[in-house]
Parts: sequence; C-alpha cells; structure tokens
Amino acid sequence: MNIFPALLKRLFPLAALLLAASCAADPDLYDVVGDPSEALLREQLTTLFGSPAALQLPTAAELDRIPADPNNPLTPEKIALGKFLFHETALGAAPVKAEGLQTYSCASCHHASAGFQSGTLQGIGEGGSGYGLLGEARRKADTYAPEELDVQPIRSPTILNTAYQEAMLWNGQFGATGINAGTEPAWTPGTPKETNTLGFEGLETQAIAGIGVHRLHLEASLLTDYPRYKALFDTAFPEIPEDQRYSDRNAGLAIAAYERTVLPDAAPFQVWLRGEEGAMSEEEKQGALLFFGKGKCFQCHSGPGLNGMSFHALGMGDFDPDQVAGTVDDATRKGRGGFTGKDEDFYTFKVPTLYNLKGLRFFGHGGSFSSVGEVIRYKNAGVPENAGVPEQYLSPDFTPLLLDEQEVYLLTRFVEEALFDPNLQRYEPEALPSGLCFPVADPVSRQDLGCD
Repeated sequence: MNIFPALLKRLFPLAALLLAASCAADPDLYDVVGDPSEALLREQLTTLFGSPAALQLPTAAELDRIPADPNNPLTPEKIALGKFLFHETALGAAPVKAEGLQTYSCASCHHASAGFQSGTLQGIGEGGSGYGLLGEARRKADTYAPEELDVQPIRSPTILNTAYQEAMLWNGQFGATGINAGTEPAWTPGTPKETNTLGFEGLETQAIAGIGVHRLHLEASLLTDYPRYKALFDTAFPEIPEDQRYSDRNAGLAIAAYERTVLPDAAPFQVWLRGEEGAMSEEEKQGALLFFGKGKCFQCHSGPGLNGMSFHALGMGDFDPDQVAGTVDDATRKGRGGFTGKDEDFYTFKVPTLYNLKGLRFFGHGGSFSSVGEVIRYKNAGVPENAGVPEQYLSPDFTPLLLDEQEVYLLTRFVEEALFDPNLQRYEPEALPSGLCFPVADPVSRQDLGCD
C-alpha cells in the first residue's frame, strides 16, 4: 500500500502551522519569501526619502496636502469654477478673427486625452481645426495664415503635478517667489513676464498671463448669458468686492487653483505607495528599482510629482522649423538663460513630470523624440543631438548611464505603465455651463467630438 499521500495529508497542516508562526514572528521574512522586489523597493525608497510615503500624491479632495500659493488659498468653490473656466470655449472671446470666437480654451493645448499636454507636436489655440480622437488631428485652419495662429515656439507642458513646481514654463519665467527671487530685471514691462509683479507663485502668474496671451477674456456677457458663472464667482471669491470680482485676474486664480488639483494619484505606483502591493507588475517593480537606483532618474525627477525645480542642458533638439508655425527665437533656444540672461542658465530647461507619458508621440521641449524609450536611450547614451548647444553648456550629469537593453526596457515599463493614471477624464467637467463643445469648438472639432 502506498502510504505517501496519507503521510502528506497528516504533515501538511503541521508545515502550514510552522510557516504561519515563522511569518508572524518575522514580518520581513514574509516580504522576502512572498515578493523580494516589494521589500527591496520599500527599503530603497526608505533609504532615499525616509519613507515611501514621501512620494505619495494627495487626492484632489485633500486640499490641506496640496501645495498652494498663500495668496490664492484652495477652496472647493474656487476649484469648481476653475475646472469649468479651464475648459470653457466661451472664454475664447478675444480672437484675431471673428470665426475664432468661442472655439478654443486653455484645454485646447492641455487636454486630458493627451495627459494634459497637446496631442500634436505644436499646440494650437485659436486658428486650429479638428481634434481627432485624442487631439492628434488638430491642424491649422485653412482660413488662417501661420502668423495668425495662437501657438508657442516650444512644446505645451502638462499641467499634471504642477502644484509641485513653484515656477512655470520650460524656462521658469512665471512666478515671483522662490527661485525667481532676484529675477526682477527680467520682468519686462509690456510683456507677459510683467505679470510677476503681482507677487503670485508660478501657476497663478502663468494662468493670469495666459488669459491675455492666449486670447481669452471674461466678457460681461459670459455672466449674463450663463448666470451659473456669476454664482460660481460669487461663491469662489466672496471676500472680493463685487465690482472687482468678475475679472480676468480672478478667472486666472480659479484656473490655477484647479490646476493644482490635477494629480495622477490613481497611477499604479501611487496605488502601490498607498499599500496595495499587487498594484505594479514584476517588470514595473524592477524598473522602479532602476529608476531609484542605477538609472539615477530620481536625482532630477524628484518629489511626489517626479518633476522638480532644477534646470538642465541635455542638448535636446528644438522645434524643427519646417514642422511648426512661427519661428523658434533665440531666447526660447536658450531656455532658462533666455529669461535670466545668465550664462550658467543658457540652454537649460526645467525638469518635467514623468506621469502619463504612455501613448504620447512627442517628447522633449522640442518634441524631437517619439517615445519614452527613445528618451531613455538618449539619456543612457549621453550624446547630445542638438549641434546648436555648445559643449561647455551641457550638464555635467549628462553622461552615459551604462544601462543594458533589458534595463532600458524595464525602466521604460515603469515610466509608461506604473506612472500612468488611466482616468484623467475625472478632471474634465461633464458639460460646461455654456453648453458649448470643449476642449475646442471649431466646426471640424465639433464633428470629431460628437458635439453637433
């Protein structure tokens, strides 16, 4: 008679009991036996930051945890108004051509479907036509000359995690505090940079300046035609006298308050940081170990936003003039140095967030890369692509990382998958008080978006 099955049946409960007792006595043993990568990553983040929780983003509802401008306190009412205004095509009230009236918004170049960047190489506000599925089909309208378009000579940066950056734009020119203290001579009167004299931080300054730059305006008719907006302003700014309440300045402050809450806290890495150990795949965890280890990515992409306030010259390409409207001026090419005028800032650009890059087609300030993997390989090689950047200006940190192809693959998986929040649409309104189409409302876009 074969007694082996019977013996196993009798011994199995004892083995299970011993294993359970062992794990209960030593919690770390469970981590090692269950998932070594989990334990290693927690240990790595604890060593670097004191705790993995240091990288955890708040939710949009945790206003006390979201960095805010002391001169623009976050309130649910202000955020609700800003959410509408950011997407409101009726705010497109100062076009250069009559046909552009109420056809564009802030979200024209920063929409959820493209990770709050632009779905095209060069974002187009007024003068654009079409949208496609993810903003990828937006083009210059046939009736607009190139010089009539509302475009910028650089990639439209995302609004994701901008609460963790005190100065805005690739060159950090917007913001009156922090790193911009001492840059007052560069706040040129008569230019958008003069908005810094209001004394706000970067997001607030950019939002106020952007209303004028991008041909937006809070017309009195917006309040009379759509009375809900008047009520929203009243609840968002009750402390401001009524004769000063309904202004472009306050519209900008509301938009900035909303932008601070646009946080990709549902990304798998964030879910893992909150304690759900199965939130990331094994490849993503291995990629995270590289990100916070050999790859040294965390040295620049830091804090909960994995962005930062440092500027680096990595020799990346500017816009190809044959592919965009307008020209790339010398100040834009010089990045931070084009704003400050300081030699040590020439050709440096601000560190962007790495969240929600999957599915995008243009990377770098000049959109010269077409995938996350391309960017990682570029940084891994440490060879500049832009011959217009003199070698002496390149960052001393721009050196080969010595990652092998498998490590590049794993690092790419972490950035593309673990840092991807699949539901940024929760930051869009279901509908606008105006009832208009958004994020763009030209005739072709309305058809693409199913608004007609």
